Amino acid sequence: MELSNKSPNRLNNLPFNTCIELPPQVNSQGFWKKQNQDNGLLKNSLPELELQIVMIFCMSHSFHFLFKRLGIPKLSSDILTGLVLGFVLIDKHGNPRDETLFTPTGQQILATLSMFGYALFLFTIGVKMNIGLVTKSGTKTVTIGVATLFVPFLCGLITKEFIAQHLTLPDKNKLSFVFVTQCLVPFPVISNLISDLNLLNSEIGRLSMSSAMVSDTISFFLTASFLMIRVSMDSLRKAIIDTSATMAFILVSAFVIRPLMFFIIRKTPEGRPVKDIYVYTIIALALLSCLISDLLDQQIFMGPYVLGLLAIPDGPPLGSAIVAKLDCFVTGVFVPLFVSTSVLRVDLRKFVFDNLMTTNIILVMVTNIAKFVACYIACFIYDMPRLDSWVLSFIMTTQGTVQIGLYTSFRDTDSISESVYNLLVISILCLAIIVPLSVKFLYDPSRKYAGYQKRNIMHLKPDSEFRVLVCIHRPDDIPAMINLLDASCPTKEAPIGVYVLHLIELIGRASPIFISHQVQKKALSQVSYSHNVILSFKLFENSNWDAVQVNVFTAVSPRKLMYEDICIMALDKLTSLMILPFHRKWSPDGHVELDDGMLRALNNSVLERAPCSVGILVTRSNSGRAGPLLSSQDTYRYSVAMVFLGGKDDRDALTYAKRMAMGSSVRLHVIHLIGPDEEEVDEDKKWDIILDAELLKDFKYRNLNSAQYIDYVQEVVNDGTEMASVVRGLVDEFDLVITGRCHSRGSRQISGLDIGWTEFPELGIIGDLLASMDIHGKASVLVIQQQEIETD
Repeated sequence: MELSNKSPNRLNNLPFNTCIELPPQVNSQGFWKKQNQDNGLLKNSLPELELQIVMIFCMSHSFHFLFKRLGIPKLSSDILTGLVLGFVLIDKHGNPRDETLFTPTGQQILATLSMFGYALFLFTIGVKMNIGLVTKSGTKTVTIGVATLFVPFLCGLITKEFIAQHLTLPDKNKLSFVFVTQCLVPFPVISNLISDLNLLNSEIGRLSMSSAMVSDTISFFLTASFLMIRVSMDSLRKAIIDTSATMAFILVSAFVIRPLMFFIIRKTPEGRPVKDIYVYTIIALALLSCLISDLLDQQIFMGPYVLGLLAIPDGPPLGSAIVAKLDCFVTGVFVPLFVSTSVLRVDLRKFVFDNLMTTNIILVMVTNIAKFVACYIACFIYDMPRLDSWVLSFIMTTQGTVQIGLYTSFRDTDSISESVYNLLVISILCLAIIVPLSVKFLYDPSRKYAGYQKRNIMHLKPDSEFRVLVCIHRPDDIPAMINLLDASCPTKEAPIGVYVLHLIELIGRASPIFISHQVQKKALSQVSYSHNVILSFKLFENSNWDAVQVNVFTAVSPRKLMYEDICIMALDKLTSLMILPFHRKWSPDGHVELDDGMLRALNNSVLERAPCSVGILVTRSNSGRAGPLLSSQDTYRYSVAMVFLGGKDDRDALTYAKRMAMGSSVRLHVIHLIGPDEEEVDEDKKWDIILDAELLKDFKYRNLNSAQYIDYVQEVVNDGTEMASVVRGLVDEFDLVITGRCHSRGSRQISGLDIGWTEFPELGIIGDLLASMDIHGKASVLVIQQQEIETD
């Protein structure tokens, strides 16, 4: 926003006078104190600023409350907020309707604060980026990134020469600012869109962010060169000095400041946070770089972006510490404030459809269509699916906060006219609405998890490799998982293929990371958050030579999207079972010491989408008391109880228990709970009863063979109350209790116990009983859900 002026000749760039009180009155006497008539509450800059922020915040969130249900990101709400406030509060002459609310001093403070926030926003984006990934990009990524930048640039350049012949030379030169900016594919814009659409872990999300990083790296140098050419038109000597100084700033950031950042990391003890004095010094340095950029005739945002990109290592401990300090407030307050205050300057009443406006409309349409087509053709060359190519093309065509910042800067320097500025902001709003809706309509990332082949424990061929995906979140998950795998009877004849996925929350980075520690052989000698995981499972593999093969992976991604990494790995590795740790952890005295709601939501997401069977392992702190599993007749055997009621989940769980009983170190106790005889049974339940009987027949036979450590007991229970009493008696007698998540529909054994009343529906009725806080037993619980097969 600009300073207040009542002169009708403001647009003619005529000088005018504005009175500003210096120093301004910052604090008021208080809301409840009587204000002087000439010195009201809003005459003080701080209350005025607070009221402006509250107005923008409330209106933006009101719009977002309506639009988020349609899948439209918040950027659209921020732009609409600026448009509405600009129409309501600014008159047709560009002056505030209420000068008590938008005083000249208040306008300057609001604009300064929003620019300050935008600079910090680009700094945090730079910190999250890993510029080293650009050099490791594949040919497909580079091709898409280059095509989406240069093809629209060439098309825009040719179009400009053809349609701008009737324009004056100054207007013709201004067209360059339009089509050059339209060609950009800024990484911050793509990153925010992918994050808003929850596609960070998807293949489309990874490809679009990698391509945007390549394109943004190239466009950064092109933009800097473009500005230097503009300076050289006025003074060649100044352009050479500025270019040399800009290169010096980049080199100092990369080769002087970055080593200092690694020195800070080395001084920080492992597992301890970085000292606040270092973090605040780096933030102050980022703000100082704004001044350096301005002195070099670059945009003031160049300095923070370069500093964050080249000088600050992404991820923990330093990058994550900076992001933790800034990200929430910057993205939640400063960025919406910057967008809304920039759009406040748009006046739709000043649209002038003259030759210049028509030419700009054509130029905007040509460059965006060229960008879309270039991306689609690049995807087609690499044989990407047609639907995925459409989606990626839409994503790479989007525009956002970075373009708004560039257009605002161009308007301030009179590089584009006010009417063209209005057009460009409206085009950003249209793309910000159309692109997310199109992507949501065309792309469903969960469709690739759909299981059309039977990949569960029951349908695994005898003596074939049993592939298991093990998920690790915390160090205490490791021994519980290894104990369970060790009890699963790995042998040379029936080996187990273990795929260990160490899941780490994405903090201080923009892009998710997926590491295969089989490919990166040096992972053990470097600093690695998966170091203990790798060593523990490799030791387990060595102790079961030729019977167990372990492959360890690390996935760094947002908590709410970790299910993508889990399901994709299960799909790629053809696993029959994935084992997830329960979200609750017990202390040795039986009290709950950790209850992770995010982990519980993750488990539920996996259960809904899993392409194979899923097991949730509830670990008690004093479980595994049998210690190492030995085959000697004189040693303690790992005791396992299998509670069987009937149904596909119970059959899968019983098949897994059967595999465990093949080893001489495990004793299996199968408890078959049956209801009273019923006169009529529906057809679906009859088929379940037949399948249950066929599977249990083998256990009844094995029970007669004294060489097998299998006990089979059949008990009649009349209702859920009797069943609960039987199940509760198992917690002190066994090391592990296995059960299915869901049981046969209409089972009398669980009558009176509704799954809707359970505390943890993801565990089913029996699993919920055993994981209850009222039970202080020693037995761990494994709840298994059989793979859901798509029928259409």
